[in-house]
Amino acid sequence: MADTMAKTSASLFNWPQLTAEQRLAALARPELPDTAGLSDQVRAIIGTVKQQGDSALRAYSRQFDGLADNPLRLSDSKKRSVLATLLPERKAAIELAYDNIRKFHAAQLPRDIEVETSSGVICQLKSRAINAVGLYIPGGSAPLPSTVLMLGVPAQLAGCPRPVLVTPPGKPAADDIAPEILYAAELCGITEIYTIGGAQAIAALAYGTETIGKVDKIFGPGNRFVTEAKQQVSQDVKGAMIDMPAGPSEVLVLADNTANPAFVAADLLSQAEHGPDSQVILVSDSAVLIDAVQQEVARQLAELPRQAIAAAALSHSRYILTADLEQAVAVTNAYAPEHLIVQTAIDAELIDQFSSAASIFVGQWTPESAGDYASGTNHVLPTYGYSKTVSSLSLTDFYRRYTVQTLSATGMRNIGPAIVTLAEAESLQAHANAVRLRLAALANLTADNQTTDNNNSQDTTKAEIKHV
Repeated sequence: MADTMAKTSASLFNWPQLTAEQRLAALARPELPDTAGLSDQVRAIIGTVKQQGDSALRAYSRQFDGLADNPLRLSDSKKRSVLATLLPERKAAIELAYDNIRKFHAAQLPRDIEVETSSGVICQLKSRAINAVGLYIPGGSAPLPSTVLMLGVPAQLAGCPRPVLVTPPGKPAADDIAPEILYAAELCGITEIYTIGGAQAIAALAYGTETIGKVDKIFGPGNRFVTEAKQQVSQDVKGAMIDMPAGPSEVLVLADNTANPAFVAADLLSQAEHGPDSQVILVSDSAVLIDAVQQEVARQLAELPRQAIAAAALSHSRYILTADLEQAVAVTNAYAPEHLIVQTAIDAELIDQFSSAASIFVGQWTPESAGDYASGTNHVLPTYGYSKTVSSLSLTDFYRRYTVQTLSATGMRNIGPAIVTLAEAESLQAHANAVRLRLAALANLTADNQTTDNNNSQDTTKAEIKHV
C-alpha cells in the first residue's frame, strides 16, 4: 500500500525509498516569490520614510489602505470608545491568556550573578531592560490580540520603559482597531499605539518620524514585506535590532497508529489557514494513519471559512511515511519545525530526542492552538529552519546583558603578569603597558609600606623601651 501511495500522491513520500537528493526536496520549504523585487520595494519604502517621515506614512496609508487621512497615533478617547464594544466572553478569554502567559514568563526573570574568579578579581553579569521596544501586531483579515500578549507581557515584566505598539489601520477609519487588540494592550500597560502597518511601520520604528519615536529593538511577526523590512533595518547600524529571522508559519506532526486522525488533520489545518505560504507536514510510521488523516483533511477543509487559504498551503504540504519512529524523529530533526506536535504511544520517550523544534506540543490533548493563545508559552518562534540555532521568544529577549569587573590591588597582582604575557604574545604593547604600569605602582606602594612598617616598628620599640 505504501508503494502505491508513493507513486500516486505527489505529496506523500516513502522515506526509506528516497535518495539523499529526494529527501532534501521532500523537506524543502516553499520558495518565497520575487525575492529580489521585494527587497528593492522594501528598500524604497524605508528610504522614503527616512526622508519624509509622517507625510510618507500618511501617503502609504492612502496608497495601500485607501485612507484619506491617518492620524497615526490612536487617541485615548477613541481607544475608550472601541474598548466599550468588547464582548464580555472575549474579555474573559484575553484575561485568562494574559494570566497564563504572565505566570510562565515571570518564572524566566533573570538574576544578576557575581563570581570571584581569582582572589581580588570580581566579575558580574547584570541584566537591564531594553529602553524602547517596538511591537508589531499584524492586522488585516485576522487581527492578532494573542500576539499583543506574547510581546506585551514580557515587555511589561522586564520593565521596558517605552513599549510602542504598531498595527495596520482599520477600515473604514484608521483608528478602527479591533477591541481585542486594544484590551490586550491595556492589560500589558501599553499606551503608545500607532495605526500603521507594513514595511513603512518597521521603518518608522527603526528610524523615527515626527510622531513616532525611534525604538531600540523591534518584535513581532508579519507578512513578507514586514519580514524583509525587519531584516534590512537590522543590518543598518542606524536602524534597530530585531527579535529573530522568520519565514512563513509551519507545523510538523509526528504520529503513530495510536493517534486520532481527526485530531491530526485538525492540527495540520489550523496551521494551513495562517496563510497560503504556510507549510504542514505529517511524519508517521503508519500508512493506515496517513491515509485516514488525508481523508479527514479533505472533510474538515470543506467546512473552513478560510478554505481557500488553507488549500493553497496544503498544495505544498507533505505526508512522509517512515520505517519506524526512530526514523521519524530523524526526519523531524532534519526539518527543524517551528511547531512540533507529538502524538504517539511513547511520547515521553521521544521528547528528549528532538534537537531542533522551536516549540513542542505533547499528546493528543495538546493542539498547537494552545500555545498560540493561552497555555503560557510564547508563540513568536523561529521558522524556515532557523530553529536549529535560534530560540523561541522569551523574557530575556527584552533585556540587554552586560558584564562588570572589579580588580583590587591583590587581584591585579594575581592576574597582572599573565595579562602582560598574553598581550605581548599578541603584539599589543599598549595593552601590556596598561597593566605593567599598575604593577609597577603596586610594587612601589609595597616598598613604601614596608619602609613605613619598619619605621613604625622601630618607633614602637623605642617607645616601649622608654616606657619600661
